[in-house]
Amino acid sequence: MTDTGPDADPDPDPEAGTLADVPQAWPVAGSTDLHRDGWVVALRADIVETPDGGQARRVVMEHPGAAVVLAVDDERQVVVLRQYRHPAGRRFVELPAGLLDGDPGEEPLDVARRELREEAGLEATDWTHLASTWPSPGISAEVQHLFLARGLREVDRDFEPEHEEADMELVRVPLDALRDAVLEGRVSDGPLVQCVLLAGARGLL
Repeated sequence: MTDTGPDADPDPDPEAGTLADVPQAWPVAGSTDLHRDGWVVALRADIVETPDGGQARRVVMEHPGAAVVLAVDDERQVVVLRQYRHPAGRRFVELPAGLLDGDPGEEPLDVARRELREEAGLEATDWTHLASTWPSPGISAEVQHLFLARGLREVDRDFEPEHEEADMELVRVPLDALRDAVLEGRVSDGPLVQCVLLAGARGLL
């Protein structure tokens, strides 16, 4: 007899162990550039052929992707930046991060190392890949590669910040205080939130 009482286990999901996103590409019947210049992103409109035999227009923001670094020192202090972001009209608490520039052979970890050095003047001996996530797959091709860095030491930055980065403020904050700020909604930068929660959920900090 099947137990259907209040303490019964839910029916097992045969796909639970294989639950995953899968690569898929609908055919593109045509594509038109909406904006393209020498900057890092471009905007295009694709006409895609849908499985039901129809067509649909989808706007795509081309983006090279980024690497983000949750850098934690031996005193459990996290390196954070305070930086103005014009589209959001807000000065965010963020983590060191930077764009993948497409250099041949450059991996996301290489970018993470570079950005930690350039933005924070630090190197790390211990690196953990936390996740690679798509922040807005309905419109953007951007993938953000999230890393935890430990074993920090100071190095020369060898970088001249400009524009918003010239106004950046670099500080170290207690990990517990940053986690509280995330859980209470006082900081809301997406990659920062993901890094803090992922590292905690995986028992890495």
